[in-house]
Amino acid sequence: MRSVLRGEVGSRIGGWASLLLAGTFIVGIAMFATVLRDYATEALSAAEGVSFVVDHRAALHVWYVVTLIVFGLALVPLVLALHERLSSAGSGWVKVSTALGLIWSGLVLAAGMIANTGVGAIADLADRDAALAGALWSSLEAVQNGMGGGNEVVGGTWVLLVSAVALRSGLLSRWIALLGLASGVSGLVTVVPPLEPVGLVFGLGLIVWFAGVGWSLLRRPGVQRATSVATVSDPIAT
Repeated sequence: MRSVLRGEVGSRIGGWASLLLAGTFIVGIAMFATVLRDYATEALSAAEGVSFVVDHRAALHVWYVVTLIVFGLALVPLVLALHERLSSAGSGWVKVSTALGLIWSGLVLAAGMIANTGVGAIADLADRDAALAGALWSSLEAVQNGMGGGNEVVGGTWVLLVSAVALRSGLLSRWIALLGLASGVSGLVTVVPPLEPVGLVFGLGLIVWFAGVGWSLLRRPGVQRATSVATVSDPIAT
């Protein structure tokens, strides 16, 4: 009984975390399309980038906190809740997906902290040393994009594996699993530089996927403990 209760609490926390993750994507994309549109879509020179940072310092701080720091923190309870939900599937890929989910959280958090402090440093340097501010902006863009924005390989792989196990085991709704497979593939292809814009498809798909996963975890908390799901064969190996 005690393990069932722990499973229910973890599932509920994971469910609310998943809904929060969907919300961070909504806020991020909304800001991406409005106040940060030029910064996010235009090929800016170092001088233009520094100027934008100075003029939109507060908005960039909000963007990085919501889309990277809050996202990275909320991802942890969801990864653990999905590990509990899918563990009864008996697939070794559940452990692999959990490791990847936690790695994704760490990468996103690191990118957020670097970006958030970097914006302040660039703005402070702008008046004193424009050349150094431009170099710092260029470096920040490369590091932040590599860790948490330019490609979605780790996140895409996590979503793909979770969805593959869920599809075969039936521990999440079929439509959630199928959407996760499509979203995971769209995240993986961003490793090819010309296909980086596909990351927007990844983000839009994950809004619905996170919302669906969150609703499932809240609607059926502790299902992995309260019911006995038959062990299924490895979804990747078959």
